[in-house]
Amino acid sequence: MSSERPESRERERVELLQGTLDLIVLQALSTMGAQHAYGLAARLEQVADHRFTLNQGTLYPALVRLEQKGWIKGAWQTTENNREAKFYTITKPGTRALEKQTARWRRIAGLVEKLLLNET
Repeated sequence: MSSERPESRERERVELLQGTLDLIVLQALSTMGAQHAYGLAARLEQVADHRFTLNQGTLYPALVRLEQKGWIKGAWQTTENNREAKFYTITKPGTRALEKQTARWRRIAGLVEKLLLNET
């Protein structure tokens, strides 16, 4: 059992700004290809530099929202463990949305960077 208190572990976790999860999921599907939710969450946790945990209550609503927008498409397939899972792929409208969301993110990140450096 870890000697860390739950509060300190919680503070170390990366918190997502509203709207960034969509960008992360779209980019991941664009670069990694078709993924099921568990595999997507595991891969994102693996590549993150900091503690980054996506729970089902966060990831599944995002996948549903992106699918409803037509930015991703889900299809049932068999996993490597011989289980049925919904695999998601990015669509052409999703690729266009990814480009727009990436540009938006870069503008926001640039603004935050300027503010942090006090370069107004």
